[in-house]
Amino acid sequence: MNFSNEYLNLGEVYSRPSLPAQVKSPKLLLWNEILASQLGFRFKPDQAAQYFSGNEVITGSKPIAMAYSGHQFGQFNPHLGDGRAHLLGEVIDNKNQIQEIQLKGSGQTPFSRNGDGKCGIKPAVREYIMSEAMHALGVPTTRCLAVVATGEDIYRQTSTPGAVLTRVATSHLRVGTFEYFAARGMHDKVKALVELTINRHYPEIDENNDIKYIQLISHVIDKQIDLIINWMRVGFIHGVMNTDNTLLSGYTIDYGPCAMLGVYDPETVFSSIDRQGRYAYGNQPWIAQWNMARFAETLIPLIADGGDEAIKLVAPLIEEYSDKFKQAFSLMLAQKLGFKKNSTEVADISHVLLDTLLKKQLDYTETFNLLTESLQSGTKFQSFENEALSNWHNDWLKRLRSEGQTQKEANRIMRKNNPLVIPRNHHIEIILDDVEQNLTTDAIDEFLQVLKSPYSKTPKIAKFQDTNPNSDLNYQTFCGT
Repeated sequence: MNFSNEYLNLGEVYSRPSLPAQVKSPKLLLWNEILASQLGFRFKPDQAAQYFSGNEVITGSKPIAMAYSGHQFGQFNPHLGDGRAHLLGEVIDNKNQIQEIQLKGSGQTPFSRNGDGKCGIKPAVREYIMSEAMHALGVPTTRCLAVVATGEDIYRQTSTPGAVLTRVATSHLRVGTFEYFAARGMHDKVKALVELTINRHYPEIDENNDIKYIQLISHVIDKQIDLIINWMRVGFIHGVMNTDNTLLSGYTIDYGPCAMLGVYDPETVFSSIDRQGRYAYGNQPWIAQWNMARFAETLIPLIADGGDEAIKLVAPLIEEYSDKFKQAFSLMLAQKLGFKKNSTEVADISHVLLDTLLKKQLDYTETFNLLTESLQSGTKFQSFENEALSNWHNDWLKRLRSEGQTQKEANRIMRKNNPLVIPRNHHIEIILDDVEQNLTTDAIDEFLQVLKSPYSKTPKIAKFQDTNPNSDLNYQTFCGT
């Protein structure tokens, strides 16, 4: 195993050297064997517990805490950085892809301010389950390699067992990383970040091209649109879409107060700190656009004259986001309903369905599943008793025929886009309570086994498909800091 330290080598201003805290009695609780194999990691459990708790530093690793700023709920904070995370370095996986290995909850760093730098067992396990579920659902995401119980209690609202999570990402470069240096007028440092971002994520951009900054903004916007479309497709609510949680790679990061949409309502908010609904399910596309505007601002001084001419070049990219997203969103909805392509008529019938779901308070995932199953040979559509949806169903079948599509073909498209199972909030909470009380993983393992194949009917899938809408009433999620 060969660690490199590419981010550290950028220069000392980008990060601070920081060793993880020693923990009392590390025990390997969760280990992602498939991911470990892809990374070339082969450790015995006791050895993995030492390395991924931070008690021992892997040969070649030089742990650092990364510097970054961020707009948090719209307000700029210039002084953030990794307050409870240590980047160990990078490895090359079996697909020749650079992967960064980071410990989370591994103790104080120079950016911790008054925090203890620790993580509770429940937030660590939530991130492990959610990121692996999202990966299986086909959503771009960071991954989790391990959760190590530390053998120590930490204190938040109450006492809870501590844990260290190991996160794997193609990079941890954030919009907030660029903001940190742009806010300080360190434009040469922003240039270096641009080079790293292009080399790591967008090699198709010519670094010697004068319009590389414009191209980078455009590419990052496209990645964000794809990411948010996938969130909306499966009903994911991030909960804390600050610019320090927006990766340039277009991957999901930070599963703190996240949750899944049950009953369809674009205004759904579960995050306890999102009191104004800024990051509600239906607001996510436009917050991503806002975040992209903040990213573009960091590059303005590097473009053309750095003034009005630069703004004229960049502004259309941000303005075009809305139309590009709407087109992608309409196509996503069309595919969830079995259409190969979108049209005005298909878009109309798709939005009528969403309006009906909202008015009748129907479950998002369950509804699309029942519609998918209704196209199977010999299946009658008797799943919904309300007249509005039954009438809509007839119109939908007519539209499929008008588009020249068979029900079998539509069913195949829908099955690829509509998961049979998602990590529903009430199941997540039951499992998190169990692991906090017992520090055992039987319930987690069973859940993860089902979530590995979300588009297939597996033996235990029915156990995790129940909707239980009452469980989401007054439901709240927390950051875990």
